[in-house]
Amino acid sequence: MDGQSSVSKMMVWTPMSKVRENRKKYKRKYRLRKDMETVEYTAGIKTCRSCAKRPPEERNFEISNIAEVFLSKLTLLSSRVDRESTTEATKTFSIHYKDQTPALDLECSKEDIARGWVTGIQHLMRKRRTETIIDKRKRWISEYFHKGKNTDDRLESKEAKAVLSQMNIQIKESQIDTVIQKLDKDQTGALSLDEFTQFYNVMTARQEIEELFDKWKSDDPDEADPPHASRYAVDGDNMRVHELMEFLAQEQKVATEPKGCQQLIERFEPNSELKKKKLLSLEGFTLYLQSAEGDVFNHTHDQVYQDMTQPLSHYFIASSHNTYLLEDQLRGPSSKEGYVKVLLKGCRFLELDCWDGDDGEPVIYHGYTLTSKVLFREVIEAIGRYAFKKSPYPVFLSLENHCSVVQQRTLAAHMVNILGDSLCNIPATSDMQELPSPQRLHGKIIVKNKKLKQNVVEDDVSDEDEAAETEDVEVQERVKTSKKKTIKLAKELSDLVNICHAVHFHSFEHSREKDMPYNISSIKEGKANHLVEDQAADFIDHTKRQLVKIYPSGGRVDSSNIDPHLYWAAGCQIVALNYQTPCDQMDLNLGLFRQNGRCGYVLKPEALRDEQTRLDTSKNIADKYKKTLKIKIISGFQLPTPEGEGSGGSAVDPYVKVQVYGVPADCAEEGTEVVKNNGFHPVWNCDMTFPLTFPDLALVRFEVKEHDTMSDSETIGQFSLPVSSMQQGYRHVHLLSKDQEDLSPAALFIHVSLQ
Repeated sequence: MDGQSSVSKMMVWTPMSKVRENRKKYKRKYRLRKDMETVEYTAGIKTCRSCAKRPPEERNFEISNIAEVFLSKLTLLSSRVDRESTTEATKTFSIHYKDQTPALDLECSKEDIARGWVTGIQHLMRKRRTETIIDKRKRWISEYFHKGKNTDDRLESKEAKAVLSQMNIQIKESQIDTVIQKLDKDQTGALSLDEFTQFYNVMTARQEIEELFDKWKSDDPDEADPPHASRYAVDGDNMRVHELMEFLAQEQKVATEPKGCQQLIERFEPNSELKKKKLLSLEGFTLYLQSAEGDVFNHTHDQVYQDMTQPLSHYFIASSHNTYLLEDQLRGPSSKEGYVKVLLKGCRFLELDCWDGDDGEPVIYHGYTLTSKVLFREVIEAIGRYAFKKSPYPVFLSLENHCSVVQQRTLAAHMVNILGDSLCNIPATSDMQELPSPQRLHGKIIVKNKKLKQNVVEDDVSDEDEAAETEDVEVQERVKTSKKKTIKLAKELSDLVNICHAVHFHSFEHSREKDMPYNISSIKEGKANHLVEDQAADFIDHTKRQLVKIYPSGGRVDSSNIDPHLYWAAGCQIVALNYQTPCDQMDLNLGLFRQNGRCGYVLKPEALRDEQTRLDTSKNIADKYKKTLKIKIISGFQLPTPEGEGSGGSAVDPYVKVQVYGVPADCAEEGTEVVKNNGFHPVWNCDMTFPLTFPDLALVRFEVKEHDTMSDSETIGQFSLPVSSMQQGYRHVHLLSKDQEDLSPAALFIHVSLQ
């Protein structure tokens, strides 16, 4: 069955059973809406009379939030559902989401129904990845049009007003009625989809973009050249190729040829007649500014563009802390889903806290706490399946080993049997001068752990136990009674360790004299803070040659995160973060690793790699690196209302906070004024200036907040990116939620200059 046929069948209500953690199955009906973007579902038949009188409640989820869908084989356990991807005939399929929504497991009545839904959803996901800005806008308008609940594919005035409210477009009803009367060509009192699209375009016209389009336009049509430096729109209401080329060069700092401008017109001009004449209308110009080309993020960085042949120590590496945890550090669930979620986000460094389990099978959990346990074997199977789905570059397995020798041998056997040839087997030799590169380690999994000396079969090694540092009274009582200073290490496990040999950090001087490039140290945030403040230059020199992992203090039992930029500024490659926690720090982390194809590796600035350069990022930095970043926050567009505050953008009192993170001297924050009662189209025109002493390490975080005098201001949307990935000129910042969900079309319109 092809994708489009499957999609068509998905639009009919389909009975399925949702499989829950308590082993129960709940009857549901699912279908794809006409917008082909939303799957809606209703609960099964009500049993009580009073409930039966009420219509089933409809709920939905978005195709855009699906990270992966696959045919699955389910194992019903006492406390949860386990799922495995399968190519065999099955009536079940599973969905992993991009955000923190738990995985969804659905059982169909027939195998071909399950296969059809998987095929259809995958088809829609592929279409989204390749759609143009024009297609995206059509789809988005269609989605809301079909939410209008009209039975004849038309929207009456009342319905149109309700849909506009859902779209966060707040305009006076009298103005809406006037526009509807003009657009209702057949005088039916209702709008078709085409008429509603025109209606949307009229309602969302933006004066600031129109002014930019008309900038330097001659008021006198007979005047050969206006007194301004240049003109952009000179063909009446349209822009010609050479005006577009001039705009791109002068404002956007993008050099292009006439052929490139013609291609832009071909892509963004919706009017076919203007397209033939190689003219760009205001609507086409707006679409360009809202597209990837007009984005503040440079989308050429969506591909791997950096040199991947340098030593591992020359890269920042996307890294997770206690990867198995889905919630807090004391009582939350442990699950292999934690590994799946972070791998699908490009994370390359995973933590596995290994303990003896029942029946000779090791388990993973946060030692001494009440977190649940997951089998080590299941986690390794999940890692084997997902390690290289989002990135081909190496994955680190950081083992915190608390197992007996017997179960250590089981750990080793599972990794060898399941991961096989993907395990890194590059020997760590005494003459090794540098670590291998990500390119050389393409498709490899690196085991980080202690290692026995050569020809030793079994021996005691120090037990560096991060879990024992957890700052909780009950945990510390358990630590006192069961913690060991040393643990016997089995040769079978030791033999899997090669280029990532864990050693205790004593001092930078000790490391220079004793350590090899393949030695890696783990440093707790408190100690790391002192090293960053007092010995930043030594820290940077150390990380040119060796890997360093920074991990959170034991006091962060709520899974809060450390500030990663503090350690990136000292060259630290592995800053372990709790990916399950949405926060400013996670925004920065995902912002840094948004570049370079989201492959989980970002090449450090040259000054942090070059052996001949001595740099102290905590003190005065040479003037040769300095630049000035200027940002003008012009306006916002269709900002959503924070959860729990009703619907419609009119309730929002938004302001924008712009934060710069990097070396200590560059960290700064500025904000706009509050615009009262306008989330639809607030205008600020606020200029901000950020002097940067070391821009190669700087990140910018945009945050739109709802002003609240009574409590903490709620975040409406945010977006983070490196300064090195920012495009200059007039740009849109497409906002994300705290959970990294796309909030399109919500955006900021800004101007960026870096000199």
